[in-house]
Amino acid sequence: MSVLRAMYLGLALWGAVHPMLWFWRHMEATGGGLKDVVAAWSANAATIGLTWDLVIAACALSLWVIAETWVRRNWIALLVLPATWGIGLACGLPLYLYLRTAPIR
Repeated sequence: MSVLRAMYLGLALWGAVHPMLWFWRHMEATGGGLKDVVAAWSANAATIGLTWDLVIAACALSLWVIAETWVRRNWIALLVLPATWGIGLACGLPLYLYLRTAPIR
């Protein structure tokens, strides 16, 4: 594995774990669950703007993944869609770059 691919994989793992730690911390502090985390995403204009920024970027990544998968027939890349929408863009984007830079067989 190249250094670049290892870095993409490391970023995908970091993007899967680190944001979730903050979500868990918020849930523990408020005593609420995921519903409270989602409500916090619309707490003020700044968080609403950031939320929409991430949603739009996730839509662009999803469109790119689908378009490239259709052309390249790299079906494993579709795993990026649930990673992006279920975990987050910080996991999905580097995961896609990791899968996209795999050696051609």
